[in-house]
Amino acid sequence: MSYLSPKEVAASAVEIECSKANLSISKMITLGFLAGAFIAFGAETATLVAHDIPGVGLGRLVSGMVFSAGLMMVVIAGAELFTGNVLMFLDVLDGEVTVTKLLRSWFWVYFANFAGSLAVAYLMYLSGLWALDNNLVGASAIKIALGKCGLTFTSALVRGVFCNWLVCLAIWMAWASKDIVGKIFGIFFPITLFVASNFEHSIANMYYIPAGILAKANPGAVEASHLGDKLGMLNWHTFLVNNLVPVTIGNILGAAIFVATFYWFSYVRGSHVQGAAAAPAPDATSLREALVRRAFAENCPAFQSCPAVASVEKKQEKPDLVGTGK
Repeated sequence: MSYLSPKEVAASAVEIECSKANLSISKMITLGFLAGAFIAFGAETATLVAHDIPGVGLGRLVSGMVFSAGLMMVVIAGAELFTGNVLMFLDVLDGEVTVTKLLRSWFWVYFANFAGSLAVAYLMYLSGLWALDNNLVGASAIKIALGKCGLTFTSALVRGVFCNWLVCLAIWMAWASKDIVGKIFGIFFPITLFVASNFEHSIANMYYIPAGILAKANPGAVEASHLGDKLGMLNWHTFLVNNLVPVTIGNILGAAIFVATFYWFSYVRGSHVQGAAAAPAPDATSLREALVRRAFAENCPAFQSCPAVASVEKKQEKPDLVGTGK
């Protein structure tokens, strides 16, 4: 088959997240920066292509379709995304990763994502691309950021829960596929759903809101937005307090509960015990050979001088290769 079963995906997820938890800090920072930049590329392109689409539904749909490319780059090219790494909670439940390692990964990857997102936002500011279409692209960046900063704590948190539930499902479905095309489709539909639904993604907002704050420096974009009297609400304080904090909490809850915990309970819990129960008991021959190996390792002259023991050792040095193709 070209895909894994849900139980196989869960087993694979435990291994993948365990390896992520054991990355060096330098790799977390490097790959985290890339992930923040990849998500920012998706966000800036979504802003540009949808800025002149009338109506809410169609514009959100197109934005979601374009934005999904950001997560595709993260999963396929390889990068460390905080919202995806919330799935590491699966390994904590399974006893494979400690809470200390979990928090270590989350901390470094989160701030590396922030750095990557801010870098793209600042470079976009320098590029002059927000002046496209008579500054309407910059105006759209301002409107998006202002809308995000105007959310209540509860609204931002709940939208964050929904968002990362879908984002981590997209990653889960990508893991299920063994080929690139399958991974692309596994990511495309859940991400399109989350963006079209106007849910909130903490790492994407590390681009969207700083981009809007920077776009305020362009008088043409401010004038085109027709929001000059409301732009006092768009600042770094409202970004952090009104949006980033509640959305981050929601992202953690959404993936940790509805993806990691639910799939751990359904497919991973008790699998170690079942595997041990299913393992065949060693026969007398294997036990005898194990004792022989141990005796040889301990350099026991009595065992080494025994012809029977020597024959077993010779057999181990020259194993039977029948049926191995060698």
